[in-house]
Amino acid sequence: MHISFLIHNAYGIGGTIRTTYNLARTLGEQHDVEIVSVFRHRERPVFDPGAHVRLSHLVDLRKDGPEYEGDCPEHRRPARVFPEAEGRYGQYSELTDARIARHLRTVDADVLVGTRPGLNAHIARQARRGPVRVGQEHLTLDSHSPELRKELRGLYPRLDAVTTVTEADAAAYRGGLRLPGVRVEAVPNSVPAPAVEPADGTGKWVVAAGRLARVKRYDVLIRAFATVAEKRPDWRLRIYGGGAEKDKLRRLIDQLGLYNHVFLMGPANPIEPEWAKGSIAAVTSSLESFGMTIVEAMRCGLPVVSTDCPHGPGEIIENGVDGRLVPPRKPDAVAAALLELIEDDALRLRMGRTALERAARFDPTHVAGRYESLFADLVAQGGRGSARARLRGSLHRTRGTLLGGAYAVRDAGRTALGRGSTA
Repeated sequence: MHISFLIHNAYGIGGTIRTTYNLARTLGEQHDVEIVSVFRHRERPVFDPGAHVRLSHLVDLRKDGPEYEGDCPEHRRPARVFPEAEGRYGQYSELTDARIARHLRTVDADVLVGTRPGLNAHIARQARRGPVRVGQEHLTLDSHSPELRKELRGLYPRLDAVTTVTEADAAAYRGGLRLPGVRVEAVPNSVPAPAVEPADGTGKWVVAAGRLARVKRYDVLIRAFATVAEKRPDWRLRIYGGGAEKDKLRRLIDQLGLYNHVFLMGPANPIEPEWAKGSIAAVTSSLESFGMTIVEAMRCGLPVVSTDCPHGPGEIIENGVDGRLVPPRKPDAVAAALLELIEDDALRLRMGRTALERAARFDPTHVAGRYESLFADLVAQGGRGSARARLRGSLHRTRGTLLGGAYAVRDAGRTALGRGSTA
């Protein structure tokens, strides 16, 4: 199969980008795979697509490059196809509308995969006849605005399939958008085995990683660690990542007198060596559509203390077996779970070993196999919005049956079914 991924910016850093590369690289071992990035803002991508995956871009935003297009008039005019209610709308334009449309009209693929709602909308509206249309959702349905949900309700029926990263969110999409004839499948993100030795569980470090954004609620983690540091001053917390909350979190650390216990480390790539230096991972988000960092930490042999927020953590962690789930926004609960693992070496080590074993189910080979099966089924059924075509066909057959029954009553003794079928 020729599989083409359409992504916002394949040259950046983020969970969607990482998981797209992981999936594409694994599928590329058996299939013809490409990643098409709408934007390109640096010379080389942060992540490695692998030797078998082609990488291209549609709009060049490299300011030092000869093909910089950020100031062209078309890029200053607002987009009309990309949904206005989508969070990235401000970055899209008349130029991106035209470039994406041209790509979707000309790409010779068996399967087109969009990786965010706005790009799924482009595929639904502009993809040529033939390819299977798949829209990936890496965010929860509840995280979309009512305006965006309304627009997707009208567009997603033109897709062949929608994939979510959790079973809970798949149920929400089935019930909330009502997509008759569209396959809605939960397929988790993939995380490869790290190229480092697993943590040995003896380092006195709690590790967290991710965007320094409000939704990650690092303020809850820092407040929890004030309690931990009071009882176990020999333990420290490292938080990896960058973002808008950095200065606010720095002030909180200083306010609580934790400048010798809590460290904002900045972004790290690769992150696996940093996980492996720790003994416990912590996630205190108010929302996790999946939880890539949870799986990353588990693959490095760390038990994870996580808030049981919608939707991902509860489908990854088994409470008391490979980690701890605690209520969101409760620093005392986070502190108690951390201290339980800090004070009980045998429990911490046992949970870490179990986490390492169980996280293998998120290996790219397993996840790619599920996508491969889905794509093969859809291709066999026929592309070009086949779900929509099947729905139209079903409605047509229903209409024909009803009309046929009416003719049969009116014209008993005549071949009314045949006449009804041509009405």
